[in-house]
Amino acid sequence: MSLKAINAYKKGSLKQDIANADPHRLTLMLMQGALDRLAYAKGCISRDDLKGRSDNLSKATAIFLNLRDTLDMNVEGDFSENMANLYNYIIEKLTSINTENGIEHIDEVTRLFMPLKDAWAAIPEQAKQEAYSASQVAHG
Repeated sequence: MSLKAINAYKKGSLKQDIANADPHRLTLMLMQGALDRLAYAKGCISRDDLKGRSDNLSKATAIFLNLRDTLDMNVEGDFSENMANLYNYIIEKLTSINTENGIEHIDEVTRLFMPLKDAWAAIPEQAKQEAYSASQVAHG
């Protein structure tokens, strides 16, 4: 099978996954996509592929912006504000990579973000359902 055919299959499969995903799964897919883009960017830096580095960092940054912008800032406590601050820090680090070309920034962002993604993935099904039900009641 050709690489073009494999990529077309993967793209179609991703579209189907997105169409069938609940909000929790969509967020998890975004988180994994950001980590994947960071890994690709790191490889591009190692190969001196400036265009690939820039493209992958731009995509990762867009994902982190989306994750930050979808936070519910009405949640009681400091959680949402702390998450927004973390996303802002990550976005700032990714922006500085374009001028510094630093793999160490990608490693730092990955170290900061991986536990969050792992915790998100570990949320029990019952808690996801309760949160989804509560958000439906709150929004309408």
